[in-house]
Amino acid sequence: MASLNVGNLGEYLREQRRTAQLSLRQLADAAGVSNPYLSQIERGLRKPSAEVLQQVAKALRISAETLYVRAGILDAERDRDEVETRAVILADPTLNERQKQVLLQIYESFRKENGFEVAPADETAPGVGAPGTGIPGAQDVPDTQPSQDTAVRGPRTADGSDAGPQQTAS
Repeated sequence: MASLNVGNLGEYLREQRRTAQLSLRQLADAAGVSNPYLSQIERGLRKPSAEVLQQVAKALRISAETLYVRAGILDAERDRDEVETRAVILADPTLNERQKQVLLQIYESFRKENGFEVAPADETAPGVGAPGTGIPGAQDVPDTQPSQDTAVRGPRTADGSDAGPQQTAS
């Protein structure tokens, strides 16, 4: 069977699978696809659907959009900035999974607000949101900005009343 024009998708998947230290069978099981089918994808003999790529991406814990571009489903030039931004967020080891999902949802909401098409929400967790984005679950994200009252009035005492002006020793 001749190799289809799927770019370097198969090579990339094999590299990601090996990096994750998964056998072909383990990845196939985790992604919910057959072992022979996944092998054919890695060898460039099959062009998987977006749904299969999404399942494989979740099993590998990588960006589905990156796989979409490599498979030719997304236009690489037009979508490169969004894909790279999402990939960087997802790869950041200093953020936990919930923080990554919230950050991705904020990013998508700003893109939508600015008239850009929002990518499929395959990487986002339902019920997670951020303040002011119109995303459900906004109350889950603490507001880290000081309130205007605190900034203007200054510190408060333990009982919640305003602390008086600090006096300096003279």
